[in-house]
Amino acid sequence: METSSDDEGDAASLLTKSTLLLFVLLPLSLCKPKPSPVKILSATVASPPVVQTVSLPSAPERSKPKKKRKKLYITFDDGPNKGTKNVLHIVKDEAVPVSFFVVGSHVFASPAQAALWDSLKMMQQIDICNHSFSHAHSRYSRYYQQPDSVVKDFQRTNDSLQLSNTIARTPGRNIWRIDTLQFTDLKKSSAAADSLQKAGFALMGWDLEWHFDHKTMSVSTPAEKMVAQIDSIFKHRRTKKEDHLVLLAHDQVYQKSEDSFQLRQFFQLLKKNEEYEFTLVTSYPGAVKLIDSLKTKAIAGLQ
Repeated sequence: METSSDDEGDAASLLTKSTLLLFVLLPLSLCKPKPSPVKILSATVASPPVVQTVSLPSAPERSKPKKKRKKLYITFDDGPNKGTKNVLHIVKDEAVPVSFFVVGSHVFASPAQAALWDSLKMMQQIDICNHSFSHAHSRYSRYYQQPDSVVKDFQRTNDSLQLSNTIARTPGRNIWRIDTLQFTDLKKSSAAADSLQKAGFALMGWDLEWHFDHKTMSVSTPAEKMVAQIDSIFKHRRTKKEDHLVLLAHDQVYQKSEDSFQLRQFFQLLKKNEEYEFTLVTSYPGAVKLIDSLKTKAIAGLQ
């Protein structure tokens, strides 16, 4: 079937309009503004302020004050004799300071005793003091009846042995003359003791004696009981000077091994007690003062 020319014209006109409309709308669609992206605002929470801690220097720890220790003065009388060698050996092994009160005549009694005297002088941490020259020949009552003779007897030991201090112990008597400390066990010996003090000697007795059997020459009390006695004396304040105890022992007692063992054990037991301190008699209260004053007098005499 054939179409008319009017229909063809209408179709062409419609196509043309459609094309034109397309060209008009297309730029408009391209020019349409794009929607802006939505910004999401996040709420910011303020963080807490930072606090700086400054560490202050800590106060130094206070050191605990050292506890005052009780002083032990271990002294040996009557040397040099057969027991002195063992005593020296034990003292050296145990590293304990002790003091020896020597008898002048014993030094010159034999070559062996003279050699022991040399050993004493070479020992470290010991004091050597005066115990008279004759030891009263063991006749004490008669000895102390003559004060001038007593002074000469002690001076003989000082001169012959050249002792470095004037601390002395009277034979057979427990007498004290140190500074203001005055004590005499038997009053008949007082005049001789006073004469010795006037001559410049500091007389040291004892607070406790380690007794021995004079027949067997063995200790009468074991080491443990001696230590217990020391504890008790300190506890009940029975010393001449508070917290200062002078023990008297004798060289000749420690010749045998069993007695030497007791002496060694005695030292070892005491060293375990931190309340005690071994020291020399030249450190006894008042003794140093006297020694210094005598040195001053001696220097003044030389000038």
